[in-house]
Amino acid sequence: MKKFNIRKVLDGLTAASSSSSATAQPGTPRENDVIQETLQSEHFQLCKTVRHGFPYQPSSMAFDPVQKILAVGTQNGALRLFGRAGVECYCQHESGAAVIQLQFLINEGALVSALADDSIHLWNLRQKIPAILHSLKFNRERITYCHLPFQSKWLYIGTERGNIHIVNVESFTLSGYVIMWNKAIELSTKTHPGPVVHISDNPMDEGKLLIGFECGVVVLWDLKCKKADYRYNYDEAIHSVAWHHEGKQFVCSHSDGTLTTWNIRAQAKSAQIITPHGKQPKDGKKPEPCKPILKVEYKTTRAGDPFMILSGGLSYDTVGRRACLTVMHGKSTAVLEMDYPIVDFLTLCETPYPNDFQEPYAVVVLLEKDLVVIDLGQIGYPIFENPYPLTIHESPVTCCEYFVDCPAELIPALYSVGSRQKRQGYSKKEWPISGGNWGQGTQSYPEIIITGHADGSIKFWDASALMLQVLYKLKTAKVFERARSKEEKANTDIVEEDPFAIQTLSWCPESRMLCVAGVSAHVIIYRFSKQEITTEVVQLLEVRMQCEFSDGDSPDPGGDQTPTLPTPGASSSPQESEPPTQPSTGSNSSDGPRDNKPCLQVRSSPLKQSPGYQVELVIQLVWVSGEPPQPITSLAINSSYGLVVFGNSNGLAVVDYLQKTLLLNMGTSELYSPSDPYQRQPRSPRKTRQPSGDNPTKTSCMSRLSYLYSESVKKLRSSHLTTLDSNDGSNTSEDRCKSPTSGSTSPCNSDDERKQKFIEKVKFTSRRFSKTVANDFDAKDNAFTRSRSSSVTSIDRESREAISSFHFCESFPRKTDSVVSPCLLVGTTQGTVMMVALSLPPPGDHRLQQPVGISSCGTLVTLKGGILTMALLDATGTLLPPSYEPWYDPNASDEEKEKSRRRRPASPPSTQEGQDSQFAVLCSEKQAKVVAMPSQTRIYKHNITESSFVLRADVVQMAGAYCIACFCANGHIMTLSLPSLRPLLDVNYLPLTDMRIARTFCFSNLGQALYLTSPTEIQRITYSQETCDNRQEMLSELFTPVETPEAPNKGFFKGLFGGGAQSLDREDLFGETGAGKASRSLAQHIPGPGGMEGMKGAASGIVGDLARARIALDERGQKLGELEDRTAAMMSSADSFSKHAHDMMLKYKDKKWYQL
Repeated sequence: MKKFNIRKVLDGLTAASSSSSATAQPGTPRENDVIQETLQSEHFQLCKTVRHGFPYQPSSMAFDPVQKILAVGTQNGALRLFGRAGVECYCQHESGAAVIQLQFLINEGALVSALADDSIHLWNLRQKIPAILHSLKFNRERITYCHLPFQSKWLYIGTERGNIHIVNVESFTLSGYVIMWNKAIELSTKTHPGPVVHISDNPMDEGKLLIGFECGVVVLWDLKCKKADYRYNYDEAIHSVAWHHEGKQFVCSHSDGTLTTWNIRAQAKSAQIITPHGKQPKDGKKPEPCKPILKVEYKTTRAGDPFMILSGGLSYDTVGRRACLTVMHGKSTAVLEMDYPIVDFLTLCETPYPNDFQEPYAVVVLLEKDLVVIDLGQIGYPIFENPYPLTIHESPVTCCEYFVDCPAELIPALYSVGSRQKRQGYSKKEWPISGGNWGQGTQSYPEIIITGHADGSIKFWDASALMLQVLYKLKTAKVFERARSKEEKANTDIVEEDPFAIQTLSWCPESRMLCVAGVSAHVIIYRFSKQEITTEVVQLLEVRMQCEFSDGDSPDPGGDQTPTLPTPGASSSPQESEPPTQPSTGSNSSDGPRDNKPCLQVRSSPLKQSPGYQVELVIQLVWVSGEPPQPITSLAINSSYGLVVFGNSNGLAVVDYLQKTLLLNMGTSELYSPSDPYQRQPRSPRKTRQPSGDNPTKTSCMSRLSYLYSESVKKLRSSHLTTLDSNDGSNTSEDRCKSPTSGSTSPCNSDDERKQKFIEKVKFTSRRFSKTVANDFDAKDNAFTRSRSSSVTSIDRESREAISSFHFCESFPRKTDSVVSPCLLVGTTQGTVMMVALSLPPPGDHRLQQPVGISSCGTLVTLKGGILTMALLDATGTLLPPSYEPWYDPNASDEEKEKSRRRRPASPPSTQEGQDSQFAVLCSEKQAKVVAMPSQTRIYKHNITESSFVLRADVVQMAGAYCIACFCANGHIMTLSLPSLRPLLDVNYLPLTDMRIARTFCFSNLGQALYLTSPTEIQRITYSQETCDNRQEMLSELFTPVETPEAPNKGFFKGLFGGGAQSLDREDLFGETGAGKASRSLAQHIPGPGGMEGMKGAASGIVGDLARARIALDERGQKLGELEDRTAAMMSSADSFSKHAHDMMLKYKDKKWYQL
């Protein structure tokens, strides 16, 4: 009778209580007693850490000139704040509405945001994670413009109806003071002036408010008298208004490309009308209309001519010309072309006071996909070198890998070769957005992110300490000839665009070997060198991979022969291949069907290779009988063995990159031994296998669906792999209504229905790689195009078993082995794990001369769903990483090579008979299993999910132990202990699976993970409790105590004759006593979660307390100083009055009444 293990029962109950349908099924309790697992649920917690990259779809911008902080709002309600290099912050409005305008409370550590849903929010920036203090939601009016004067607590809000409301930003309550549009315009005007497009107060008189209406009317409103002083009319619509700092003139930009300058006391006619980009007719007529000038800024200097900076206004005949920023300074006009359309721009000035000379020194230009800062102080207006990681999307990201706790010397090595790639011509000044302070995190381990892109480039990023900085960029397209004509492109590429796009990559940090696979079915192997070389001829290896035809078809032999196996690889009975992605490429040319030709042509001219990654070998799959090669779905490299292995839906190939030879080219079905009980029958595609009593239809259906998901996700597939028949999909209708993490059925809620619709969309459609890349920047990210016409039915494709993963290891290839030897684990999309034994020649010259032996050892184990990851543990539960060769410079001297070329010692070489010394960890889209080696007995099994499937799984290190981290298609993130597969974490992280997120999700060691949350941004998360606890210390600080600059001096004559700035007591004017209460139905006040109580709870460390105390003392001291000044002034006034009264008394004391 089988022994009952109470601990496993309790673990099963724990898993069930956490809504997980998977249960651990141990084999014998002996293994559990040997390995003491230290990981517990308390070690795990999921939270976001930091977001990198350019804000996706930006819509507005603001700058604090004292704190030196830049804020960017986006169309999806996100808020990104930037300070000095490494100081970044991300927050999100819950509504997700577009941010239409941002206003800093300058040097107050607060920010006001106005949203498209007619709400305004006050953000507290004095804490590391900004929070909303107050919100105000307008019910009856649409917000169009906001203005907050410097050092004022009253916010002006213009609306679509043309009215202006005033909000107290301290209490976020509306004032009873309202400027109605019908009182602002002339009574004789019969039409509505349109929405308010501009509000600003006169720099020299706070009591005068300039209001711009869309129709072209500008009104100077007297706040005290509550009437319009002047009205300025122009025929064209207004887009923006800018003041001269003396308050006597202002400039308007219009929809016909003109700029009108007005003197405030001359309302009848504008002082000047210019069209900066209009052609001036000779006969004195009006210039031709131009495109609208969307924004203008008017900035003065003490020592020279003023700057007038504007966006737009180009003439209509400049069709196709890129967006421009125009800088007019004196008699010179500079037109600066931008790479993308301009969203907004701001001029950075030396003073925050609007009534002083502005002294502009830079212009921040927010583009649709970039952020540019222009230096106004140097000739030619050079740009500043941007320190932020905003170039992630320079070419769309197609794959992503994350490496934590890398060798310490890697980052300096990559930085040293990458620093030579930096372009020249930047401004020599320091980056002007320099606010905030770095976090005081304790994380000191190196982190590297690698991104593959659609143009064939690969970027290495330093991601240490929650920062991101590009280290090195590799351009793989340099290896190939560029197609010069459309006809040439049509004959070579299997995709319409981006033929060099990266599909997947394999990197060994210790040896620095890099292997990349591209969409055109090519593999490139790179070595790292610090010396520049010129390669006369790029080494090329062409591989012909094909599958089996059905029994009725005649086989077409001709595949490559494998040197170590008696059977020719992939030549016994080739199966019909999948159709080409492009109809034109699959058609017959004048010379007949394309055959034995690669998709891309390797360059024939010498290749100059700079220090960094240099090409070692190029491998290309060739066309077979008019059909293009299938996309590469899996890839692995091992520097110790000198081998690269890659696979697709036809089979796998092993290449010796030291000898530059093909060792093995074999169809997937040939890996099975003749007596293998799990052998597939590909010649009868309608047959379905039924291993281990599992439901065959359900497993096959989900395997195909999940393979499409995981491979287009993880590897970004370039052509369709499967489309499921509708009958197959109907068999799992009951499962679709199950909760993703529970075994019982339940009615589908709205979220489940959305998820299932999304999964159905993936299930019945497939998408091409070229369009995937193009659509990443469009709104249709989740749109899938149906596969092209095919000569293979969906059932035929269903039976195609593709290679999904590889793992090099030193293990026991057969049950009878007692000594470990080099092996290769091969995982397939049908859930089979097979073992391949490798026989390596002795190191040295023998390795370069003798062939490597390869033999298939049959099936190790089968799982439900495609295999995602495989790993090996020793008898103590410690991970056994693949062996590697330490890095050496391939261009160095032979002596230096020999010093560093020592093979890493492998795991213990032998085992006692009858005792297992290793555990193979295998994870598929449905299950995880742990198998003892060499006995090949399953000791643990865990069903991860029933109704969904795993997209990404990795064996990672956490708190000194190891676990499996999984990301499911239903949005759940889970971790399982090793080797017992106990559920440790199960969090529903994402409400709905997104294809971009799914294909870029990466787990790494020490509780780190990331994914591409938008086409331009990387979101980093942690599933470590320790990192979550330390997050406050690690994050950067946005607000730092800084003294506000002194106000400009009035000067003697201005003080004497009253020519200086006129102040206004807004409290008396807008307060409840002076203006009354506002209508309650106009807007609703919503207290935010980030009030003082919340701020006190969220603030971290004594530094924050001291900073707040210092600010409070400064404010108190300032108020006391003001009080002292007022007291002294009153005493002086009283003495003067007493003196005058005494003199008057003496003068008239002795005079009679009639003498007065």
